[in-house]
Amino acid sequence: MRVSTRGDYGLRALIELAANYGGGPLQSSEIALRRHIPEQYLDQLLATLRKAGFIRSVRGPSGGHELVRPPDQVSVKDVIEALEGSLSPVAWLDEPPEMTDHPHQCGQREIWERIRRATEEILASYTLADLLEREPTATAGRWVI
Repeated sequence: MRVSTRGDYGLRALIELAANYGGGPLQSSEIALRRHIPEQYLDQLLATLRKAGFIRSVRGPSGGHELVRPPDQVSVKDVIEALEGSLSPVAWLDEPPEMTDHPHQCGQREIWERIRRATEEILASYTLADLLEREPTATAGRWVI
């Protein structure tokens, strides 16, 4: 499995929002600066994350973006699927057998299904709170001296 910058940057942004959970909205410029994400790209990702139900956006001078649910209730699997799509290592695995020209019961199928299941299990076992705990400092994006 290869995660694109879309998934990487999206997770970075959500970790920043997780670090600020309960502290009010963060502006995208602040998230972009702290997490080294191009702001225009971040705006696109935030729109996707909002549509997927992970964040809410607040307009106005003290507006910004904030997590809808607590960080320990947001799985990495759900985020990656929202940003990247299917976790299947081969596209035909997600298609109904009658909709693909690939042989339904080919010899490869079992290994690709096992890889998909393992990937899903691993990503589902982590939450934003887990990732936040693994940050180099106690609070994401803020270095403590």
